[in-house]
Amino acid sequence: MNIGAHVSTKGGLACAPARAREIGAGCFQTHPTSPQSWRPIAGDDSSTEAFSQAHRDAGSLPHYFHAIYLINLATPKDGHREQSGKALVDHLQWGERLGASGVVFHPGSHLGAGFEVMLPAVISVLTQVIEETEECQVPLLLENNAGSGACIGRSFEEIAAILDGVNSPRLRMCLDTAHVFASGYDIRSPEGAHAMLNGLNSTIGMERISLVHANDSKADLGSNADRHENIGDGKIGSEGLSALFQDPRMACIDAVLEVPGMEHEGPDRTNINRLRACAGKAELG
Repeated sequence: MNIGAHVSTKGGLACAPARAREIGAGCFQTHPTSPQSWRPIAGDDSSTEAFSQAHRDAGSLPHYFHAIYLINLATPKDGHREQSGKALVDHLQWGERLGASGVVFHPGSHLGAGFEVMLPAVISVLTQVIEETEECQVPLLLENNAGSGACIGRSFEEIAAILDGVNSPRLRMCLDTAHVFASGYDIRSPEGAHAMLNGLNSTIGMERISLVHANDSKADLGSNADRHENIGDGKIGSEGLSALFQDPRMACIDAVLEVPGMEHEGPDRTNINRLRACAGKAELG
């Protein structure tokens, strides 16, 4: 397991690898473009080489793209769904160009239409995205949802229905610990953490989990609120997170922090070390 963090791309994407290395990250995640904009990822040969060189200089850490938040594959609005698919294609193509290990995305909201009603549309657009990027090796990582409103992907059963419907080895899952807790899976104890993993394995399969967003939760169990907290300071706590990250089934899955940080400037070395302790790894100096 590589333990890393989401890092800023302020100053350009090429600045991200050094930021990751500075806090002791063993892998990292970035937004390659503004997460609140439909603007395509910008770049040319020189910016590609600048990132590639910076990536090599930082030790070629595994890295992941997080797609924009505007994506909604479950909306009844055809135009929005089509635009969302194009954004995923853009992220996958750039991910392939820059050697990303995966592209994480939120599947969106059915806006009251119902999950079962919109499931065929979700499967259709994801199948098209996979087909349009058949030259890419980069997987798409569907992130579980905290469960607010009409958002889809709040349960393992909903995620399994999407993965099984698309039936592509390039469509996998990103497990967010804060989201899984907020959506009702009690992982505060070793027994609860192991039960969650058993359920995950039986519905989706651990072999289809490519990344973990490692976050404690400010929100209560089953609250459906997406509010991340520093490791050990939230409602999940270190005991449950330690049981989760020391489970042998998690050993080969990268973990990325998306916590506020001790200075509220994002993931930091303190949280890296806290998560390393949870995983039974030595603290970094």
